[in-house]
Amino acid sequence: MIFKVYYQETKVRNPKREQTQCLYLEAENEVTARIKIEDNTPYNIEFIQELDGNHLEYEKQHVNFEISEFN
Repeated sequence: MIFKVYYQETKVRNPKREQTQCLYLEAENEVTARIKIEDNTPYNIEFIQELDGNHLEYEKQHVNFEISEFN
């Protein structure tokens, strides 16, 4: 499954909507996606959204669609 993860780059500062970024990640489920991000980044995760069907196709057409990979 493909997930869209909304995050702030640091856990030190208070989250601000204007600074929210996103990445796309392939994982078995939402819990696995969260673990991958927490183990490999310093990001403050705001929300994880599963993408499928038309929503996934729409995101694929977006300029910044690239699936992130972590070891």
